[in-house]
Amino acid sequence: MSNARQRSLVDLTVPYDGPAARTRARASQSPRRTWLWLGALLALVALLGLLLVFGFSAWWLSGDAIAPGVTVLGQDLGGETAITAATRLETAWTARTVELVGAEVGQTVAPGDLGLQLDAAASARRARQQTRSLDSLTNWLRGGGLVAVRPVWTFDRAAAATTLAGLSPQVDRVAVDASVRVVDGRPEVTAARPGQRLNVEATLASLAQDPAAVLANRRLTLVVDTVAPAVVDAAPALAAVEALLATRVTVALFDPVSGQTTSQLLDPKLWGQWLTVRAVEPAGGSVDWQLNEAALRTYLSQDADFLSAGSYVDVPAATTAIHQALVDGGGTVQLRLYHQERQHTVQPGETLASIGRAYGVPYPWIQQANPQIGEGLLPGQSITIPSPDVLLPLPIVANKRVVVSIAEQRVWVYENGAEKWVWPASTGIDSSPTAPGIFQIQSHESTAYASNWDLWMPHFLGVYRPVPGSDFMNGFHGFPTRNGSTLLWTGDLGHPVTYGCILLSSDNAATLFNWAEDGVVVEIKP
Repeated sequence: MSNARQRSLVDLTVPYDGPAARTRARASQSPRRTWLWLGALLALVALLGLLLVFGFSAWWLSGDAIAPGVTVLGQDLGGETAITAATRLETAWTARTVELVGAEVGQTVAPGDLGLQLDAAASARRARQQTRSLDSLTNWLRGGGLVAVRPVWTFDRAAAATTLAGLSPQVDRVAVDASVRVVDGRPEVTAARPGQRLNVEATLASLAQDPAAVLANRRLTLVVDTVAPAVVDAAPALAAVEALLATRVTVALFDPVSGQTTSQLLDPKLWGQWLTVRAVEPAGGSVDWQLNEAALRTYLSQDADFLSAGSYVDVPAATTAIHQALVDGGGTVQLRLYHQERQHTVQPGETLASIGRAYGVPYPWIQQANPQIGEGLLPGQSITIPSPDVLLPLPIVANKRVVVSIAEQRVWVYENGAEKWVWPASTGIDSSPTAPGIFQIQSHESTAYASNWDLWMPHFLGVYRPVPGSDFMNGFHGFPTRNGSTLLWTGDLGHPVTYGCILLSSDNAATLFNWAEDGVVVEIKP
């Protein structure tokens, strides 16, 4: 084509203005290119977003991992599989504790102690299901954040009840009534104090209502009820206690071995310390009281100044008697003194018989108390001497006493401390002696038979068994007979003649038989 032809074509499309025309053409094309590039960029971003959404959706629908931000019991399980999440939850559960608050127990317990058991596998599966929920997707699209999933657990009410019942001794406190106590012999009012009691059922109900909150907060509030005292004002009872403290009780302590009675006034400053006011009736000004028997027993066992070393009283009987005397408004309490067994160190030349005579205990009784001594005694050997009370098995008749003197061959009879009769007597011969000691009349037989000697003994009063457990006894009797008619020893009063018994004239034996009941103490002196 010719140049002329080309110019004509150019002239037909764009006027030719030289360089200026070209500049205007390029300027007109620049905005179009910018928009093209911006559109391409937006398209790329949209494509990437779609790819990301489609990728997350594919993972969301088919993956095993738990979505980020999903928690159970405060544990972030994001990225965990259900299996690894279950293991992690199990470990966390093992270390978990619940604090008990609302009472001064000051301790924590494992959730299992409260009947709460975690199903870790089911809790992990629930977290995995949360990952597939629309909430999880929406949460992710909005920029994340934690999503708490409730754990799966079981509640054993019986196990929780057992644990709470075991806490009761630590929590419960008995209410203390207002009362009156005695200080230095003077009564004073003590204030009432409320108690408290663990309400197991109410605590169980609170736990069962929202166990998840207990697990989340790691705290269980114990329901503790206040227990009101029954008596809040004991002031009106002061006068009644003052009147009680004016009661005078005397202890008369009788020693059957010595025959002596000692008396002791119980000081209200002493027994007032044992006084417990159990109830107060303000309207009538009266009190219901009791003695602290443990304190009284301690006093009678250890601290009573009227008890000598090696002696004691029947504590239960004494406690009952003293209490009754106070109830009755005072008086004298009669108590018997008992004696401990003793220890004796054998001296050269001593025999069981000589030791028995020295202690007033027939030597077979010493043998029984010392089965280890065998055939003989050794100097320096320690042996046990039985208490003289083993020879006084019956209740004591305190106002009567019979005294026998082996040396003087006489009998004295006393009543209420006064001499009543004095009689000549005969005791045992050397080969069958009468044992010295403190005994008592234990039996009455109008006529007793001694088969060893073929003797019939009138008005027999059994006093002691020469051998423990033997069927026969030594005692008082009148002139014996043999073969039904022969009277023996009628002219022998005043010197030893019997086989261990104490011989009286038949008339005196009859008098003693009728006067001395079982239990009268018989003192036989060497």
